[in-house]
Amino acid sequence: MKILLTGKDGQIGWELQRTLAPLGELLAFGRNGLDLADLGALSSTVRALRPDVIVNAAAYTAVDQAQGELNLAMRLNAEAPGVLAQEAARSGALLVHISTDYVFDGRKNSPYVEDDAVNPINSYGLSKLAGETAIREAGGRHLILRTSWIYAARGKNFLRTILRLAREREELRVVSDQIGAPTWSRLVAEAIAQLVVLSHSQHSGVPGTYHLTTGGETSWHGFAHEAIAQATNVAGFEARARTITPIDSSDYPLPAQRPLNSRLSNAHLETVFGLRLPDWQTALRLCLEEMAQAGPLLTIAT
Repeated sequence: MKILLTGKDGQIGWELQRTLAPLGELLAFGRNGLDLADLGALSSTVRALRPDVIVNAAAYTAVDQAQGELNLAMRLNAEAPGVLAQEAARSGALLVHISTDYVFDGRKNSPYVEDDAVNPINSYGLSKLAGETAIREAGGRHLILRTSWIYAARGKNFLRTILRLAREREELRVVSDQIGAPTWSRLVAEAIAQLVVLSHSQHSGVPGTYHLTTGGETSWHGFAHEAIAQATNVAGFEARARTITPIDSSDYPLPAQRPLNSRLSNAHLETVFGLRLPDWQTALRLCLEEMAQAGPLLTIAT
């Protein structure tokens, strides 16, 4: 099959280049090669390439900055996916699109399921929800995969930041009233590759929206504590920080409000496709082991 991948340089996109490559002819684009803000060029490129599968890992992800750049966020997170969906529907291609827990307001007391009412509380979530709507309205074959709390062995993310700060500071203050499942980008990419194979082999696939995160739950504070502890055990990481103080979201105000509950139920994905990611602690250990193999964790800031 011929696969078109957007956002190849992002945390998930970088991993997708490796998991999708064995499946066929992979045409991977980053921002410099394919500007999603240019909707006309985007449409023309898809028509010229005629892919069997489109995997959209590109997005406007600056959550706080989106509060002042809603138009740009909507262009990249809503209008561009809409164009991809229209072209996919026109040619019969499968579109795989990555969405977010931020389409929910976080007020539910249990993990969200796919058909729970959506209610974004920030501009980023609003733009991602608009993208989901545009894809569904196009009427083609699609998989919308909502994930959350993505981290990776490379790039800018919570895991790398917390390890850097743990090396630099004696005390860390980390939000403890937001709950979710930290999810390694590698596992998301591996799951997407399996979903592409399953959907392509069935041809019609099982279109719809699915939640895709690791198992279990924790807070950002719990994630930070576990990350430092595992890094110490796995790679001999030496943290300067001796105290990790839990704080409320109100003690760390940001331009964009975050959902307090980011838990997503993966039961639908497991029932339909038989896929289940490991628990978040196991995934974290695997990521740290990979990071340690690449070099000392003490050089993580570079």
